[in-house]
Amino acid sequence: MAKLVVAFVACLCISTVLLTRCEEAAAAGSRSCRCHGGGRTAGTKGASMAKAMFVFGSSLVDNGNNNFLNSSGVRADYLPYGVDFPLGPSGRFSNGRNTIDALGDLLHLPHIPPFADPATSGRAALHGVNFASGGSGILDRTGKDTGEVLSLNQQITNFEVATLPDLRALLRGATTVKKSRRIKGRDFFDGCYLPKSLFVIGTGGNDYLLNYFSPAKSADARPQLSEFTRALVTKLSLHLQRLYALGARKFVVFSIQPMGCTPVVKASLNVTGVACVEPVNAAALLFNSELRSLVDAARLRMPGARFALVNSYKIIMDVIDHPTKHNMRETYRACCQTTSGVLCHRGGPVCRDRTKYVFFDGLHPTDVINARIARKGYGSESPEEAYPINVKKLAML
Repeated sequence: MAKLVVAFVACLCISTVLLTRCEEAAAAGSRSCRCHGGGRTAGTKGASMAKAMFVFGSSLVDNGNNNFLNSSGVRADYLPYGVDFPLGPSGRFSNGRNTIDALGDLLHLPHIPPFADPATSGRAALHGVNFASGGSGILDRTGKDTGEVLSLNQQITNFEVATLPDLRALLRGATTVKKSRRIKGRDFFDGCYLPKSLFVIGTGGNDYLLNYFSPAKSADARPQLSEFTRALVTKLSLHLQRLYALGARKFVVFSIQPMGCTPVVKASLNVTGVACVEPVNAAALLFNSELRSLVDAARLRMPGARFALVNSYKIIMDVIDHPTKHNMRETYRACCQTTSGVLCHRGGPVCRDRTKYVFFDGLHPTDVINARIARKGYGSESPEEAYPINVKKLAML
């Protein structure tokens, strides 16, 4: 374990040096660095393919923000979470990496630090910041019943009022936010760093599981699914436009996963065997269809913005439908013993071979599935998996 930690830290330090050389030159007023989409085109072997990665969303992409929320009921800062992660339990809802970690590995980025960690500022934020919060959703009210969460709206506010001016001042060498605003759009930060960074959004599932389908809501109190979904996607579109107005130009958006196949949904409806809960999956498919339409419309509404929509639903369903082909043994049961059907029991038993399981707990995938989602999103040439382009091509633009 000690060797793994040393290697992890060493990789982080080396990658930080590679990224900051050009940023330091920019802050010093040097014109020797050019703006490139990827490290290889910049001539630095092994350099990151994106300037940074800023992450927004729910527990599927949260890497520890909820650890710092005292009243949060959605936490993963204990074993068996992190049993296969170099640093142990870190707040990631997985036995090892989440999808963001795996995607960052492919992009040659170090693991992105959580915003809520007091140490995440200045140079520690140069590669990006993770703002995601377990239990949150697109709608502000989603997840409130689980305790304290950071809504998507609040996550973007945190980026706007804290991280953005902090990095702007660092990379411009500016001493005040007021000074930096006077030169907006004419320097490395606004002309290169932000447009060449990836803005990753992974959210939406909780708006159904913890909101629309919540047992606390009667069927009569719910709007039509199509009406709810359109309103949800419209709200997400506004959030994307807000990030665009702040300087984001490259967006990686994850679809909702097959919620009806998760152990917690199946258990809550007493579904046994290999069948998924189709009405819940139908909601996910409806959202994902609207999400694809949003991407098509956003490219016209947000000039210069580019998108990579990663179809997590299809990528996971391919494994569930063909487990033998993908060397999987257990596609419906959680790897760990769960409490209330979702989170792993603190210090509880865990399956021996995590590489054979799709789900680690009642809702979240294992490291091997997260890696598959990232790999497909990064390099797939199929528009059914990465639309309209994959993340690698997006990063290199």
